[in-house]
Amino acid sequence: MTKYLFYPGCSMQRSARPYLDSLLAIQQDIGWELEEIQDWNCCGATEYISVARLPAYALNGRNLALAAQQANGVNTVLAGCSACYLNLAKTDRYMGKDGRLNAQVNEALAAGGLHYDPGTVKIRHLLDVIVHKVGLEAVKRKVVRPLTGLRVAPYYGCMVVRPDPETASAAPNTPPSWTN
Repeated sequence: MTKYLFYPGCSMQRSARPYLDSLLAIQQDIGWELEEIQDWNCCGATEYISVARLPAYALNGRNLALAAQQANGVNTVLAGCSACYLNLAKTDRYMGKDGRLNAQVNEALAAGGLHYDPGTVKIRHLLDVIVHKVGLEAVKRKVVRPLTGLRVAPYYGCMVVRPDPETASAAPNTPPSWTN
């Protein structure tokens, strides 16, 4: 059983609740134990960063600090929502590359008794982990009710392939390999 910290985000709590319910229903079958980050807050979606840069990074820095505090040997945070993944990954990356942003975010976090060192946790999209850690063949072996004949058009959004060029898809302008 592999344990992950889990950031559900707002959409999985409401409009994408079936997504969360499905994930929770299969987590043991794919060998996962998900531990929700305690007291997480909204990531601000993609709009907030254009309104106020520092508060947007501080919102996500808070989630990362909470994850790091809760980690207890578990250093991977799974996010199912593409916007949440993008915001958490960008915040971690930019805090690591921009000393001034890092200092400003940590100054904001200090008001709540928190601190985050970039790179303390690794942020991954749950589709990435399903494809590259669990494996598509392992998932196929677990299917109990095949949807044979069903035509599906997946939508995972453009954000999954672009937040971190060092670890994201090798071809960010084309769909990642899990859609083939």
